[in-house]
Amino acid sequence: MAHEDGQIYWYDPDPRAILPLDSFYIPRSLRRTLKKRKFDIRINTAFAQVITECAAPAPGREQTWISPEIMDAYIKLHQIGFAHSVEAWHDGQLVGGLYGVAINGFFAGESMFSRMRDASKVALVFLVERLRTQGYMLLDIQFLTDHLSRFGAIEIPRSLYKHRLAQALRVSARFEDVS
Repeated sequence: MAHEDGQIYWYDPDPRAILPLDSFYIPRSLRRTLKKRKFDIRINTAFAQVITECAAPAPGREQTWISPEIMDAYIKLHQIGFAHSVEAWHDGQLVGGLYGVAINGFFAGESMFSRMRDASKVALVFLVERLRTQGYMLLDIQFLTDHLSRFGAIEIPRSLYKHRLAQALRVSARFEDVS
C-alpha cells in the first residue's frame, strides 16, 4: 500500500480478513437486486478504468492507498494475466466493480468502487460465484470492514491464513474461462 509519504509498504495484518467462499452470504435486499438484472457484468474489459475508479476520492475517503506506481504495477499484472477486474455496467456505463490478483487457487481482492447503488455488491457476488466454479479456495480481503462482514467475511489468525494460503497455492485454478 502507498502511504502519504509516497513510499510503498507491504502489509501482512494479523488477524487477516478473508471471505469464505463456502459460506458467502447474500443479503435479502441484494438478492432482489440480482433478480432485477440491472447490471451487465463483464470481466477484464476495463481493468485500467476500474483501478482508476477505485483510486478516486470518495465521500469519507479522500485519500487512497492506490498510488500511480501501484496502478502501473497492477496494470502490468493484468497485462500478463494475474490481475483481473469484475465490472458492473448499466446503460453502457461502468458503474461499479472490483479488481484483484489471482494465483492458482488464491484470489486477493484489492479494491472495489460503486457509482450506482449495489453495483460493486453485484460484482462481488459474481466474483464469488466465479471463484467457486473455477475451483478457488481462498478469497483474501486483508482487512475486515462492516461492508464485507455483511457477506460473511471473518478474521483469522496469521498462522491459519498462511496455512490456507499454502493450500490454495497448490490448487490449479484459472480465473478466466478455459474455453
